[in-house]
Amino acid sequence: VQLQASGGGLVQAGGSLRLSCAASGGTSSNTVMGWFRQAPGKEREFVAAIKWSGGSTRYAEYVKGRFTISKITAKSTVYLQLNSLKAEDTAVYYCAAGSGLISTTMVRPSGYNYWGQGTLVTVSS
Repeated sequence: VQLQASGGGLVQAGGSLRLSCAASGGTSSNTVMGWFRQAPGKEREFVAAIKWSGGSTRYAEYVKGRFTISKITAKSTVYLQLNSLKAEDTAVYYCAAGSGLISTTMVRPSGYNYWGQGTLVTVSS
C-alpha cells in the first residue's frame, strides 16, 4: 500500500485545515486507516482511525469534537478535518494503513504496516 498525505500548512489558532491521504495498491475490507502526529522532541501519537469497511471511527480524547476523520472509498482517500486548531496541534501528521482492532491495536503505531510521508501542520498563536 502506498500512501500520499497532503493538506498541511500554516494556520492561525482557531482556524481549520483538511488533510488528505490517498491510498493505492492493497486496501481491503480489513484495512484500518489512521492518522498520527509527531511534534518536535515528542513521540508519535494517535489522532484518529477509520475502518475501511463500515466506517467505524476512533479518536484520541484530546481531538474529540475538533477533528473529524472520514473517507471516500471510491477515491481511496481518507480525510482528517482539523477545526479549532491550537498551537499545541503543531506537528507532522502521518497517515497509516494496517489491519486490526480499531479499539486497541490500531491506536498504536505498531498496529500499522504502511506509512505516508507526513504533512506539516503549523498553528500560530
